[in-house]
Amino acid sequence: MGRLLGLDVGSKTVGIAVSDILGWTAQGVEIIPIDEDNEEFGIERMKELVAEYQPTGFVLGLPKNMNNTSGPRVDAAEAYGELLKETFNLPVDFQDERLTTVEAERMLIEEADTSRRKRKKVIDKLAAALILQNYLDRKGPLVQ
Repeated sequence: MGRLLGLDVGSKTVGIAVSDILGWTAQGVEIIPIDEDNEEFGIERMKELVAEYQPTGFVLGLPKNMNNTSGPRVDAAEAYGELLKETFNLPVDFQDERLTTVEAERMLIEEADTSRRKRKKVIDKLAAALILQNYLDRKGPLVQ
């Protein structure tokens, strides 16, 4: 079935993760800076990542509110998903990401005793990996 790219879309960065070819595990790749105000969405770098990893689709975190309502960040994630569909002609799916960033931060604090400045540099990448891993776990392995 192929690899998937997982994305944690924020207002200033997009965390990127990639699955293994069988769809078992997710690994953080990098963080792409973006600028929503100036409509700079990191698509040129995304083109390079798509060429490198040859994904069969994207999984985007859907940052719903804790009460399951949607806010402006959900709209932004859905708009980014549409941009990816139009640009790459690949399917886009969404994964509920409530608490993912909180979980990522807790992991970095507890397991790595990582400084606050270092955490900020990797949190979006780890959040993207958690979003993708949760999606893979929910869907099951791509190869039975």
